[in-house]
Amino acid sequence: MENSTAAAVAAVPPASLSPSRASDFMQCPLLYRFRVIDKLPEKPSEAATRGTLVHAVLERLFDAPAAERTAPRAKSLVPGQWDRLRASKPELGELFGDADEESAGLRMAEWLAQAESLVERWFTLEDPTRLEPAERELFVEAELESGLRLRGIIDRVDVAPTGEVRIVDYKTGKAPRPEYAEGALFQMKFYALVVWRLKGVVPRRLQLVYLGSGDVLTYDPVPADLERVERKLHALWDAIRQATESGDWRPRRTKLCGWCDHQAVCPEFGGTPPPYPLPVRAPGSGGEEQGRMGGPV
Repeated sequence: MENSTAAAVAAVPPASLSPSRASDFMQCPLLYRFRVIDKLPEKPSEAATRGTLVHAVLERLFDAPAAERTAPRAKSLVPGQWDRLRASKPELGELFGDADEESAGLRMAEWLAQAESLVERWFTLEDPTRLEPAERELFVEAELESGLRLRGIIDRVDVAPTGEVRIVDYKTGKAPRPEYAEGALFQMKFYALVVWRLKGVVPRRLQLVYLGSGDVLTYDPVPADLERVERKLHALWDAIRQATESGDWRPRRTKLCGWCDHQAVCPEFGGTPPPYPLPVRAPGSGGEEQGRMGGPV
């Protein structure tokens, strides 16, 4: 693969874990490698970009006084936030670039209308005139006693006058079926664990707001829940560390492979991964601290 030397110079072992990257490894270890170690480029998707846009609009809406947080005002923020997003990420210019100018313009207009509909639906699920978030788009990071660093960005943190904490996350897709709810809550429990370790307070409620289907999923965690998540993350991190040292990143074929940008370099689809850009440690040579080296994930 081109620029393999540059990739080898830039590559560093993972040093922290976020909910997204933890989910990547659980879905497919090779996908984790491609994203975290190889840092292979991925095309922007309409769904993911729409989610980023909607999140930005809902965050900015709380800049206005409570009485002015209306659906028309929120929808009016969409074009401006889209312009800002495109200015900050030039690669988004390719999002509608696979058609002629007129068709691309029509697709973008439809896409923006879908974003506006998602924003409008939020008002049927929560009343922003009665909310005063303590934090929005909050970056959190905590180091566990083991040395494992956890990090992530929480969409919204609400704090009641009594001090109880609610963690809120917006999802622009549809709510999962009940049998998949636990997987959906993994990210929220991850955040709850980080807040607990940072502040010594277990959040009172975790709330997932699904704008795609108009559902709200809530869960009230207890310390035992978060201790289980902590054990799971340690086991996951041990597996990531072992794969980093051995270079053995196994692909896992699932229905989600159809949305993966890396099929061309995936053995499951006849491809060959790029040369592994990190030194491989021989089995039995030690290196227990290897997983703490390098830059952030």
